[in-house]
Amino acid sequence: MPKDAAGHLIPGRVGPLRRVDASVTRPEYVGKPAPAKHTGGDVYDDATIERIRAAGTIAADAIAAVGAAVRPGISTDELDAIGHEAVTSRGAYPSTLGYRGFPKSVCSSVNEVVCHGIPDDTVLEAGDIVNIDITAFKEGVHGDSNRTFIVGEASDEVTQLVERTEESLRRAIKAVVPGRRVNVIGRTIEMYARRFGYGVVRDFTGHGVGTSFHSGLIIPHYDTDRFDAEILPGMVFTIEPMLTLGTHEWEMWDDDWTVVTKDRSITAQFEHTIVVRESGAEILTLPSA
Repeated sequence: MPKDAAGHLIPGRVGPLRRVDASVTRPEYVGKPAPAKHTGGDVYDDATIERIRAAGTIAADAIAAVGAAVRPGISTDELDAIGHEAVTSRGAYPSTLGYRGFPKSVCSSVNEVVCHGIPDDTVLEAGDIVNIDITAFKEGVHGDSNRTFIVGEASDEVTQLVERTEESLRRAIKAVVPGRRVNVIGRTIEMYARRFGYGVVRDFTGHGVGTSFHSGLIIPHYDTDRFDAEILPGMVFTIEPMLTLGTHEWEMWDDDWTVVTKDRSITAQFEHTIVVRESGAEILTLPSA
């Protein structure tokens, strides 16, 4: 596992791009430096929501397949191969592959990596944690989800961080009610995280998702008045809290993707795509089994 003298991660070797059959429809941004500007808002009709659910199920099933393979001795590039096959074998495109130049089908974020880790020859060790983030694109829409997995057994402190990060997502989803403002989500997450002294990452947020990978709608994970869009029925977006054992501050590697905690503290993340209903939120990224 590539690490420096202090035991912190360093970039590994990134393998070649994986092939996607020509029959699989690509998002419009593949081969371009940036995606087109989103149009159409964040509220979708029922037919489109069902397409997002179908894409989200593919992503969730792919995450489950990768999670089943997580073990000491496997590389994050091997996990990328599993996720890539799980998505493309169902006629979907892995949304990260070629998004603003991202070179892989999965984001694999190990230990102090907050998000957007690039799969490479890093080999997982017992006690590590790894977040697997997969988005699937099919029939013109994206479904986005992630989960954090423990490699073997981790310390109680790290295990509790993982469990509590998932619980913060559950609480945030329950806070989603039409007529509220999206900042209730961040307030809910930070109030819970503060009980344990965790850092709450601020600069990487949830987002509108559907016909675009990122619509421009920002879903904060911390307590702020800055983002106050009204929550509306039919609105689709992700919630993806990132909690740390230390600071919420971060640094980025030279690859312009990999985000690490500034103090190199361990960090965990969980994510679902949800749709707002009159009675609350419905998760669109549940696995099929």
